[in-house]
Amino acid sequence: MAEQRRSDVPGRPHGQPSAAGLTGAPSRRSGTREGYSTMAEDGFSGWAWFAGGVLGLVGLFQIIAGIVALAGPSYYTAPTRNLVVDAGYTTWGWVHLILGILALGAGGGLVFGSAVARVLGIALAVVSAVVNLAFLPAAPFASTLIIALDVFVIYAITVHGDEPNMARS
Repeated sequence: MAEQRRSDVPGRPHGQPSAAGLTGAPSRRSGTREGYSTMAEDGFSGWAWFAGGVLGLVGLFQIIAGIVALAGPSYYTAPTRNLVVDAGYTTWGWVHLILGILALGAGGGLVFGSAVARVLGIALAVVSAVVNLAFLPAAPFASTLIIALDVFVIYAITVHGDEPNMARS
């Protein structure tokens, strides 16, 4: 018996998928651009979004640390003389708060592929890591977390920072 083409099978309207097509396998339509990179089509770079999001997260953590240091210096059990830089927690609070606000702004610029935000993001991540290294005795877990996120930001910007610009050219 000769095999019938799918469109010739009786009882099924033309264009309706067979039972094998209902298993959830993606259909291949001609004329679609399935094999193309999203970055090549619309300038999207996952690394730029990652770096911007993580730098924004660093900014939020810095702002929280700054508010805690400003609002309740008694929260920290380590006296300020045990820190690397002997400054009051009010000073540390303002430093963290300003760094956090700048990091939020740079994170937003990274998402859109700004070259100035890339340079500022690397500089802020380095300064943030150094500040949190000096603040380590006061808040060991929070400082270690922020330093680790700073390392991820520096990696993402330096290795993959130019991907949005390459996609647009």
